[in-house]
Amino acid sequence: MVTTRAAAAATNGVNGVNGVNGVAKPRNSDRSLRADKTDRTRWRLHSDRGCHIWHYLQSDEECKKWPQSTAEKWYMGMDTGLPELPRARTPLQAAENGFNFFSKLQLPSGHWGCEYGGPMFLLPGLVITWYVTETPVPESHAIEIKNYLFARQHPVDGGWGLHIEGESSVFGTVMNYTCLRLLGADADNPRMVKARETLWKLGGALNGPHWAKFWLSVLGVLHYDVVNPCPPELWLLPDWVPIAPWRWWIHMRQVFLPMSYIYSRRWSYPLNDLTRQLRAELVPETWETINFDARRNTIAPTDNYHPKTLLLRLVFWLLAWIWIPLLRPSWMKQRAEDHVWWLINEEDHNTDYANLGPVNGPMNTLAAYIRLGPDSKEFRTHLSTLPEFLWMNHEGMMMNGTNGVQVWDTAFAIQAAHDAGLTSNSKYIPVLTKALSFLEDQQIPAEVRHPNETYRQQRKGSWGFSTQKQGYAVSDCTSEGLKGVLTLQTHPSGAYPTLVPQQRLRDAIDVLLTMQNPSGGCASYEPTRGSTKLEWLNAAEVFGNIMVEYDYPECTTAVVTALHMYQSHDPSYRASDISAFKSRALDYIRASQRPDGSWYGSWGICFTYAGWFALESLACAGEFYDNSARVRRACHFFLDKQMDDGGWGETYKSCETGRWCQHPESQVVQTAWVVIALLEAKCPDVEAIRRALRLIMQRQRGNGEWAQEGIEGVFNKSCMISYPNYKFIFPIKALGMYARMYGDEALL
Repeated sequence: MVTTRAAAAATNGVNGVNGVNGVAKPRNSDRSLRADKTDRTRWRLHSDRGCHIWHYLQSDEECKKWPQSTAEKWYMGMDTGLPELPRARTPLQAAENGFNFFSKLQLPSGHWGCEYGGPMFLLPGLVITWYVTETPVPESHAIEIKNYLFARQHPVDGGWGLHIEGESSVFGTVMNYTCLRLLGADADNPRMVKARETLWKLGGALNGPHWAKFWLSVLGVLHYDVVNPCPPELWLLPDWVPIAPWRWWIHMRQVFLPMSYIYSRRWSYPLNDLTRQLRAELVPETWETINFDARRNTIAPTDNYHPKTLLLRLVFWLLAWIWIPLLRPSWMKQRAEDHVWWLINEEDHNTDYANLGPVNGPMNTLAAYIRLGPDSKEFRTHLSTLPEFLWMNHEGMMMNGTNGVQVWDTAFAIQAAHDAGLTSNSKYIPVLTKALSFLEDQQIPAEVRHPNETYRQQRKGSWGFSTQKQGYAVSDCTSEGLKGVLTLQTHPSGAYPTLVPQQRLRDAIDVLLTMQNPSGGCASYEPTRGSTKLEWLNAAEVFGNIMVEYDYPECTTAVVTALHMYQSHDPSYRASDISAFKSRALDYIRASQRPDGSWYGSWGICFTYAGWFALESLACAGEFYDNSARVRRACHFFLDKQMDDGGWGETYKSCETGRWCQHPESQVVQTAWVVIALLEAKCPDVEAIRRALRLIMQRQRGNGEWAQEGIEGVFNKSCMISYPNYKFIFPIKALGMYARMYGDEALL
C-alpha cells in the first residue's frame, strides 16, 4: 500500500481511433511504459443504486465468490466472450445487433455505466488531497492511476493537456507530474524527465493557471502569495449585489466555496523531502529567490484560453494589497469562514457527500480535514465517498467528470431502443423494464434542506445527470428521464409497469417549467442568475463561459420535446403554461441559428451535436425541409460537409474556436447525430442518409459493437469529455429512425 505517512485507515475501495472496447487508444500504447500492472481479472465494480466503486480482490476465494461480469471485462478491454452475430444487411438488423451487445453491458440495477473521463486535471486534486491528509492509497489504485497517466502522456513532448486530446499545457503537465511523484514515480524515470523538460519549456509551475497554483500551494510546493485572492467574504455580500456568488454558475460557485475557505486559512502541508524535491523539479528558478507576489498573473499561452481582464487584475490587486493586509477585520474573516463552512456542510448533506463533482469533492474533503480533523465523521465519510469518481478502463484508473452518467445514458438508451422497434421485442422487455425501474428509483423525491439559504433550484420530481444521491436537478436530464419513463409506461403493448405515478410526472413538469430564461432558452442546472459581464471576473483562465449559466439549444430542445411528449399523455395539466413555454423556447431556437444554418453545441462536439437537437425542436413545431427556410439552411450546412465515405466528422477545435473544424476521419457518433438531424428535418436527400448509414453499418463489429473513435463531449468550450456509450445509443437510434421512415431495406 502506498502511504503518505499513513495515519488514516482506508479500505480497498479508497473509500483516438479504433480503441479497445469503447476507449480510445492511449497516447503511449507501449506496454513497456507501464508503471507496473495489476491482475485485471481481480477488479470488480460494486454498484449500489447506481453509485460505483471499483474494488481489487486479493484472493482467489474472493474472485470465486464474486465472478467478473461481462461489463467489467468490457470496461477494461478484456475479451468479453460475446459471440459473433449474423451480419447485418438492413438498418434494423444492425440496430438489433448493436442493442444485443449493449444490453449485455447493463448493470444489475438497470442502468448503463461507463467511464466519463477526458479532463486531465481531476486526478491530481484527489491525489493531493489524499497526500496532505495522510490517507493511505491502496497499491492497486496507485499502480493503475500511474498506468493511466503514463498512457495519456503526450508521445512526443511527454506532457499532458487540459484533456486527453489536447496539446501539452502547464496545467496538465505540472498537475499530472506532481500526481505521479506523490504516487511513487521516480524523478529520474525517462518519462518524468521528458515531462519535466516540457514543463520547463513552458515556464514551469509559476506559469500555471489559478487552480494549479492553488493546489500546489496546498501541497506546500508553492507559496500562497502566488495565488490570486479568493476571499470567503464574497459570500457575505447581499443577494442584490450583481457579483454575489449565488449568481454564478453552479460548478463555479461550488468550487469557489471550499477554495475560498482553504485559501482564507492559507493551509499548507508541512514541507518534507518529497515536496522539497518538487519545488526544484516544478520551478526552473531558485525557490528562495522567487517573488511570488509578482507571479500571480503569469500564465503560459497554452493555458490562457480566457485571459484575465484588466478589471479582474485590478480587483485582485486591491484584494491582495489593500483589503487583506490593511482593511480586512478579523471578525469579518471569521464570520465569512464560518458561513462558508456552513454552506460546505449543506452541500455535503444535500448530496450525501457525493458532492456536485470531482473538483469540489476533494476540496470539501480537505476543508473538513482542516476544520474538524482526521477523525471526524465528515472527513471519514468523504474518504469513503470519493472513490465513486474513480473508474477503471484498459489504460488504468481515471477520475470521472462526475460520479457517472447513469440517468443520462439510461434515458437515451430507452429512447434509442424504442426508435429501433426493440421495446416491442420480448427479448428486450426485461432489459428495458430494469431500465425503467432504475429511472423510477433515481427520480429526486424532495427538495434540499434550506433551499433558499443554499441557493438551490427547485428539484422535487427532477432527474439529475448521474444519481439521485448526487441530487442536482438538470433541465435536459429531467427531460430525457421523463421521456424515457413515458416511452415505456405508455407503450401500446402494455408490457411495462407504471412505476412512476402521474403526480410524480407532474412534479417533473413543474421543475421543467422553472427552467426557462427570459430569452426563451434553457440553461443546465438553473435559469441564468447573473449578467454575462461576470465573465470579466473569470479567474479560471483555462475555461470559457464558466461564470454564469447560458442558454443552450441542447437543453432547450430536451425540455421542449419532453413537454411536447407529456402534453399527449396529460393534456390538461398546466396546458397554457406549457404552450407558452414551448412558444418562447422555439423562438429562441430559431433566433440562435447562425446565418450558415448551424447551431453551436456546448455539451457535445459541436455543430453536429447541437444541430440534431435544434432540428428535433423545430420538428415539434411542424417545421421541416419542405416548409421552412431555416430547416433547409440547416440541412445544407450538413450536406455540404458530408465526407467522401458518407460520414461526418469535426474535431474538438470546433468547440474552442466556434467554427467548424474538419476531422480527418469521419466519426460514427457524429455521423449518427447528422442522420438523426436530417431525418427529423425530413430532408429529401435520402441517398446522403443511406451513404451515412452504410458507413455506420460497415464500422459495426461482428459482435454488434462499434469501436471508440474521437472524444464526443465538451464543457466550458475548452475541455473535452468522453461519452463512450454514445457509440451504441445514437447509431441504434439513427438506424431505427431511418427504418421507420423509409423501411428496413438492405443497405449492405
